[in-house]
Amino acid sequence: MSVASPFPRSTGRAGAITLVASLIGLVAFFYPFLLPAVAPADDRTAHAADAPLLFAAVAGLCLLAILADLGGAHGPGTAKTVALLGVLVATDATLRLVPSVLGASPIFLLILLVGTVFGPAVGFQMGALTLLVSAFLTGGLGPYLPYQMLGAGWVGLTAGWLPRPANPRRRLWLLAAFGALWGFLYGALLNLWFWPFTAPGAAADAGLAWHPGLSAAETLLRYAKFYLVTSFGFDLFRAAGNAVLVLALGGPVLHVLDRYRSRFAWQPWEEEIGRPMNGR
Repeated sequence: MSVASPFPRSTGRAGAITLVASLIGLVAFFYPFLLPAVAPADDRTAHAADAPLLFAAVAGLCLLAILADLGGAHGPGTAKTVALLGVLVATDATLRLVPSVLGASPIFLLILLVGTVFGPAVGFQMGALTLLVSAFLTGGLGPYLPYQMLGAGWVGLTAGWLPRPANPRRRLWLLAAFGALWGFLYGALLNLWFWPFTAPGAAADAGLAWHPGLSAAETLLRYAKFYLVTSFGFDLFRAAGNAVLVLALGGPVLHVLDRYRSRFAWQPWEEEIGRPMNGR
């Protein structure tokens, strides 16, 4: 049994803007595979030309989605949600200063929980803006930043699609499993921002690099090998870290977020003009 939220978790306009941002992100990740040829480039300079445009698009659309929420006809609760989002983004961004352990990071906990409580659009904004603010705090500015923003945004977005079981323990285990899954998906996705541009010499090619002549099946096989060799170990720690943090801290944090959501849902009673109080 799942519990439906009484609170309008995002406006339709904010959801549409989030969809546009996601579509732009998917094109940015996968367009190298769709072009007939890609000029080889050092992975340190991959997307150096288009990354600023993507960054501007994602950050701008996040801001536009927030403005759409504020301009929506959903009462004061929406404005309070935006204010809470700002506090949560700032809090989560500072958690990136905590040293990660072989890929495990505490920042995904709040992204997952905010997404599942407040919905896909707010979850996307939480993830993308957290990576944006934390990049300024840690000096992590580079052509990879918009791709990190999109990856974290999709963590929050998809968390908003999860069912909400009435049993708190089942809900927590569902979120822990989902966080573990994203521990692997996030790493596998982020590799794609540079993998098509890696071009080792023919003698050094161990079947891990991509080039335009490969079929779809060969591309998937090569990427699977590349992922297992370079990323799987780190992502395993991220997946385990996400699950452990959700199980250890998710219960009380979910309780607090749910309370805020319920309070924001309250609206003052107004008598309908021209209608008697007894309804006759």
